[in-house]
Amino acid sequence: MPLFFSTLIASFLLSILAAWSVATYVMDRIPIVGSLVGLQLSFNPGIAFGLRLPPVLQEFLIIVAVVLLLLVAVRTARTRISHIGFGLIIGGALANIADRAIDGFVTDYVQVLNFYIFNVADSCITAGVVVLLTESLMLRKDKR
Repeated sequence: MPLFFSTLIASFLLSILAAWSVATYVMDRIPIVGSLVGLQLSFNPGIAFGLRLPPVLQEFLIIVAVVLLLLVAVRTARTRISHIGFGLIIGGALANIADRAIDGFVTDYVQVLNFYIFNVADSCITAGVVVLLTESLMLRKDKR
């Protein structure tokens, strides 16, 4: 479990630091790769892809999802890879919750093309899901 907690803490701190830095220093869009990729400050009151639910229901469902995921992680994470995957997901989720607790919004800032704007915490969550899915597919392949 030390790898799980160190991954969780690292993804949480990196996400919070990145959101704070962008919110503090970025006023206008900063192109990174021309018009393809840039930093564009945005405040998201919703959940994934800007989806909004009634406020009390939204916060309740977010907390329930994180608690359930934590329980699943504790019960099922047996490999280093799964510890990293769950650590990334839960660390990113907690960072978004902490960011939202300040003002009711999640700070988003990475814009790719005209796709939704996202943040480091969202990237940690996505990377964690990819890690867990990849591990699951590899384990199924090995069992054949």
